[in-house]
Amino acid sequence: MLTQKMKYALKALMELADEKAGAGRALSIEEIARRSDTPKRFLEHILLEIRNAGFIASIRGRSGGYVLIKDPKAVPLSELLRMIDGPIAPLPCLSRKAYQRCEDCADEATCRLRKVFAEVFWSYLLLLESLTLADLVASDSVRDHVLAQAVNPVVY
Repeated sequence: MLTQKMKYALKALMELADEKAGAGRALSIEEIARRSDTPKRFLEHILLEIRNAGFIASIRGRSGGYVLIKDPKAVPLSELLRMIDGPIAPLPCLSRKAYQRCEDCADEATCRLRKVFAEVFWSYLLLLESLTLADLVASDSVRDHVLAQAVNPVVY
C-alpha cells in the first residue's frame, strides 16, 4: 500500500505536471496544497525531497514556487516510491537497493518463501517500473476505467 506521504507526493507532482502542461508557471506551496488537498506542513518536507532528487525546482521571488523540471514521462513511479517510502520488495532478500539476508533463512537458494514472492514481486516490478508520472496524469477515461474496476471488480 502507498503511504500517506507517498500519496501526498504523487498528488503534488500531478498538480505540477498539470501546470507544466498548461500555463507552465511556478506554483507556491500554498497553491499546491490547496489544489491537491494536502496539508502544507507535510508538503514542505516532501517537496524538498523531490527537489533534491532533481524532479522539481524551486524558484525564489514574488512569483516563485515549484516547477516540474522533467517531462512527466521521465519521472518513474518506482523511483519515487523508493525515494519516499523506501524499499518496495516484499522481502529484504529480494530488494535491489536495500538487500539484506533474512535472519531466519538458512539457504536462499532453497527458500520456498523467497521463490514464491520473487515470482509475484517480479510481475509487480515489471508493471511498476513501466509507469511514470505521465500515466498518472493521463486521460480521465483511463483513470475512470481503472477506478471502476477497483470498485466493481470482475469475479471469475
